[in-house]
Amino acid sequence: MSQMDRTVTLEATSRRQFAFPHIFVVLFTFICIAAAMTYLVDAGSYERVISEQGKTVVVPGSYSVMEGQQATLLTPFMAVFSGMKEGSSIIFFIFISGGAFGVLKATGVLQKLVNSISRSLSGNDLILIPLLMLLFAIGGATFGMAEESIAFIIILAPIMKMLGYNAMVAAAVPLVGAGAGFSAAFMNPFTVGVAQDIAQLPMFSGLGLRVAYWFVFVGVSIAFVTLYAAKVKSPPGSAAELSKELSDLAPLSTADRFILAVFGGSILLIAYGVIRHGWYIGEISAVFLMMGMAVGLFARMSPNAIAEHFVNGLKEIAMGALVVGFAFGILIVLKDGNILDTILYQLEQVIGSMPPVLTAVGMFLVQLVLNCLVPSGSGQAALTMPLMVPLADLVGVTRQTAVLAFQLGDGITNIITPTSGYFMAGLSVAGVSWGKWIKWILPLFLIQLALAISMVTLAYYISWS
Repeated sequence: MSQMDRTVTLEATSRRQFAFPHIFVVLFTFICIAAAMTYLVDAGSYERVISEQGKTVVVPGSYSVMEGQQATLLTPFMAVFSGMKEGSSIIFFIFISGGAFGVLKATGVLQKLVNSISRSLSGNDLILIPLLMLLFAIGGATFGMAEESIAFIIILAPIMKMLGYNAMVAAAVPLVGAGAGFSAAFMNPFTVGVAQDIAQLPMFSGLGLRVAYWFVFVGVSIAFVTLYAAKVKSPPGSAAELSKELSDLAPLSTADRFILAVFGGSILLIAYGVIRHGWYIGEISAVFLMMGMAVGLFARMSPNAIAEHFVNGLKEIAMGALVVGFAFGILIVLKDGNILDTILYQLEQVIGSMPPVLTAVGMFLVQLVLNCLVPSGSGQAALTMPLMVPLADLVGVTRQTAVLAFQLGDGITNIITPTSGYFMAGLSVAGVSWGKWIKWILPLFLIQLALAISMVTLAYYISWS
C-alpha cells in the first residue's frame, strides 16, 4: 500500500470514527436507556384530574411511590411499534402536510417567485436581501421551510456572485431567513402544531403574541445579514452577464400566480378555521390535501403526476415523521415502567424552590441542548412536551409558555448544530465551511439567545395562555 493510500485510509477511518450517529440510532439508544432505568429508578405516580378547561393536569403534591413494571428484553423493540401507534395522528398529519407541500414544491412556483423578485430589483440589489429573507421567514413560520433552503441556495449563489456578494451571503439569505421564521413560527404545523397538540392547547392559539415575536426575531436577523452584505459587497459583474443570468430564469406565469393565490388562501383559511371554529389536525390536514391537489391541477399535472409528487414530498418528510414514533417509544417505556412521574417529581424537587420564571428559562435551555441530539422539531416535541407540560403545571408556568420555550429552543440551533442535515448540506452547496460559518453567525446566535430568553420571560410574567 502506498503512502497516499495509507493517508486516504486513515482519513476515511477518522471520518467514520467521528461520524455522528443517525437520529434513529440516538433515539433507540434512549429507548434502551429508558428500559434500563426501570431497574434503577423507583416507580411512582401523580394523581391527575380534568380541569375546568378540559385539560388533563397533574395534582401538585400528589406524588406517591408505587410498584413498578421492569422492562424485558423485548420491551425496547415493542416500544418502537407502540410509539408509532401512540403518535399515529401526528405522524399522519406530518405525512399529509409533507406530501401536499411536495406537490407545491414540484410546481417550481417558489423558485420562480424568488427569480421574479431578483429580476425586478436587480438595480437596487441590497433591497433584495431583506425582501428574500422575509419571504423565506414566512415559509419557515407557515410550513416549516428548512430542507427547501438548499434549492434556493443553488439558485441564489450565481445571482449573488454577479451582484458582488460572497458565498456567505448566498447561504445566509435562505438559511438565516427560514431559520429565524422557523424559530419564532406562528403557524408551523411541525413544531407549534405538534407541541400544542401534546399540550392540549387549541391549534395555533396565542397567534397574536407569536406574530409580534416573529417580527422582532426576523427583523433582527434580517438586519444582521443585510449589514454584513453591505459591508462585504464588491463591484458587481458586468450588466450584460447579470442580465443574462436573470433572463435565463423562468418568470411567473398566470398559472403560477393562481398557485400562489391558492397557497396564500390555504394559510388564511387555516388561520380562520383554527381561530373561529377550533379546527384541529384533521381539518388542517384536509386543507393541506386540498391545496396540494389544487396547485397540481393549476400546474396542469395529471392525477398520476400529482400522486407521484405527493409521494415524493412524503418521502422527504418521512424520517421526521417516524422520529415522532421513536420519541413516543421512549415515553411509553418510561410510562409503562411507572418512572416518568418519578423523573417529573425529581425535576419538581430540584426547581421547586426556584422562581417559576427561571424554570421557564430552564425549559428553553434544555430544549436548546436537546435539539443538537434530536434535530427534528416534531420528534423533539414528542420527546419532551409530555414531560414539560405537567412540569409547567406544577411550577406555575403556562402551557403556552412551555410551547414557546420548546419552539425557540428547537429552532435557533438548527443553523448551528452539525447534526442538522439540511443545514450542513446547504453550507456544502454554498461552498462555506462549518467553522467559518460558526465564526460568522456566533454574534447573531447570541443575540437570538438573548431575545429568546427575553421572550420566554415576558410570556411568563403576562401569564400567556
